[in-house]
Amino acid sequence: MKINIYYGGRGLIEDPTIYVMSKLTSVLEEIRVQVTRYNLFEEKNTIAMLPKTLKEADGVILATSVEWMGIGGLMQQFLDACWLYADKEKLSKLYMLPVVMASTYGERDAELTLMKAWEILGGIPCNGLCAYVDDHVDFETNLDYAKLIEKQAEAFYRMINQKTKMLPTSNAAIKQNVLRNNSIVLTPQESEQLSMYVSDDTYVKKQKEDIEELTQLFKEMLDSGENESGQEFIKNLKDNFHPLDDFVASYSITITDIKKTLIVEINDKRLKCYYGEKQDADVIAKTTHNVMNRLVLGRITFQGAFMSGDLTAKGNFKTLRTFDQVFQFNIL
Repeated sequence: MKINIYYGGRGLIEDPTIYVMSKLTSVLEEIRVQVTRYNLFEEKNTIAMLPKTLKEADGVILATSVEWMGIGGLMQQFLDACWLYADKEKLSKLYMLPVVMASTYGERDAELTLMKAWEILGGIPCNGLCAYVDDHVDFETNLDYAKLIEKQAEAFYRMINQKTKMLPTSNAAIKQNVLRNNSIVLTPQESEQLSMYVSDDTYVKKQKEDIEELTQLFKEMLDSGENESGQEFIKNLKDNFHPLDDFVASYSITITDIKKTLIVEINDKRLKCYYGEKQDADVIAKTTHNVMNRLVLGRITFQGAFMSGDLTAKGNFKTLRTFDQVFQFNIL
């Protein structure tokens, strides 16, 4: 028979939970039980891998200390890992003995939490050991307490050895009827492999770096696409510029769906196009990227877009009409 002990305390010398675990281990080893203890405070970086250690166990002792409230973060983390990565079929046959020693109020609540958690995981919880310890020296030297711990160890051994059946509980029903694990259904082997990846800091760090690299790559691609789109309009305007003598004008064309404003400044034979702001432009227009694209491809005229409502404008309307004379795109 093999029993695993998972200790969720901090490992302090004065922690009475350590004394209880040692006493349980001593009794169980006398009756030829192989006992393996896992200190969660030492395994904090690999807790996600600990559920695989349940595979060879016949019973489990969950031991924790209540220093202010609850079962503690390490024990909760271990139970979370069991929910995510443990072999549920194996868990359904595992007996669990809760051990809770408290230096403050809440030992019974913590014991109940462990029992409820184990039931929801599908395991078989047993009546455990819980106590409030004011002075750990008095507690550890009390012979009556020692006998109670020894009897509990023997009772736990008998339950596992005889495969004692337990009455059904509502927690088990809740697991079946209410709690639905929406994650991908994995085999025990796949869950074990996943737990190894989760606990591997190097792997997780590499995954984060890859995600950041991809994010940056796509961002650059989007920025590049926007820049190319903007340069395309400017290039078309410059390629199809037919200057008029002594014509001076400025156009501000806001492309609403990409939130950019194209500024076109004409001074006789000089043309300047850029994205920016110009509040005093002779013609202030608004349109969409699609309409602007059709305009530079020669599918519509500036005035035609204005008349159809695809483009709105205000300012000097003579200058507005002149746009189609200055920029003569190939009509498609």
